[in-house]
Amino acid sequence: MTSPAETAALDQQGGGPPRSGHGWRVVAALAVTQTIGYGVLYYAFSVFLAPMARDLHATPAQIAAALTLSVLIAALCAPLVGRLLDARGGRVLMTIGSLLGTVAVLAWSRVESLPQLYGVFALVGVACSLVLYEAAFAVIVSLYAGDERGRANGLLALTIVAGFASSIFLPLTGLLVDRYGWRTALVILALLYGLAAIPLHALVLRRARTARKQASAAAQERAAIVKAATRARPFWLLVIAFTVSGGAVATVAVLLITYLIHLGHPPVLAATLAGLLGVLSVTGRLITTGLQTRLPAALIAAAIFALQGVAALLLPLIGRSVAGAIGAVLLFGLGFGIASITLPHLLVGRYGTAAYASLAGRIAVFSVADKALAPLGALALAQAAGYGWVMGAVAAACAIAAFALVAYHRL
Repeated sequence: MTSPAETAALDQQGGGPPRSGHGWRVVAALAVTQTIGYGVLYYAFSVFLAPMARDLHATPAQIAAALTLSVLIAALCAPLVGRLLDARGGRVLMTIGSLLGTVAVLAWSRVESLPQLYGVFALVGVACSLVLYEAAFAVIVSLYAGDERGRANGLLALTIVAGFASSIFLPLTGLLVDRYGWRTALVILALLYGLAAIPLHALVLRRARTARKQASAAAQERAAIVKAATRARPFWLLVIAFTVSGGAVATVAVLLITYLIHLGHPPVLAATLAGLLGVLSVTGRLITTGLQTRLPAALIAAAIFALQGVAALLLPLIGRSVAGAIGAVLLFGLGFGIASITLPHLLVGRYGTAAYASLAGRIAVFSVADKALAPLGALALAQAAGYGWVMGAVAAACAIAAFALVAYHRL
């Protein structure tokens, strides 16, 4: 028998398990909006960094601080957005978020000073909290509330497609900047995002339609689930695991090219090896989803995190040779992206779907913030003690994540 909260979660997507056609229309729409959203709101920033620094008379570090600010604001917004997603569904929130993101990118194209840039990226951070993975996952989890296999396949399809966002938008943005300049390039990207995301979020996602009495009962049950979860050890083991692993992955993503060059590799080879991480993230997600039908998801993720730790330890030792660098990058890259499909599986498996977004939002406060701050700490450590110590810290973080998931599985 479904609880009031479970029933409300189903009602938010139209009242019951989705027809396969509608379910896959939602997944396809979100795959498009996530790919363009990550491309425009996140990955394209690196291409704009140098021309913005020149035109705004600022250092690259001052410009890069804008992106860090947006990520931290997205983390701070995550708990509130999670509660709203559980209560009202994703249609209105994601439509508002895509409108805000479009306006923010258009405003970005007109900034003339650092304070203006930081103000715009505060808006970008709010928009990201409303439209990127955390919100999209909540919609899919709710949509497939009674269909575990459909949910796993939907999340996998979404992350596979969106995993190519950097591969598409980094070269596309580079071409636009080269041909039109960075300001006009931003206007084009804003229009591309708005014309795709706003109608898809508004028209494909279904409107929440839950009776007031039922919604009140569902809200009370969600609050009880969240209260019980956050007072128990399993939830905090998930927080630890996905926070430290997210920080480790973000550190490697930011520093890998620089470190490979430091080890003596040509810049082109270093960039090529770093580019493999996006492709390997798709491979890792496919492997993880396939194994989840046979093995516990927590143990699969723990094993992959442990392998990432081994790769981080090996890189300083064998990374000076081309073969060694390739081997270490391949081993570490398999863990790129598995957190995004493992965490929903673990949360739903233990707590159900009714309070999924609320719980995921609580975890995102820590994990998303660590993704923003860990690379800054790693850069400071590299300057003070060397890159070897950074890789040691990454390995330690991966080991902590693995042990936390093993402990979670045993509870």
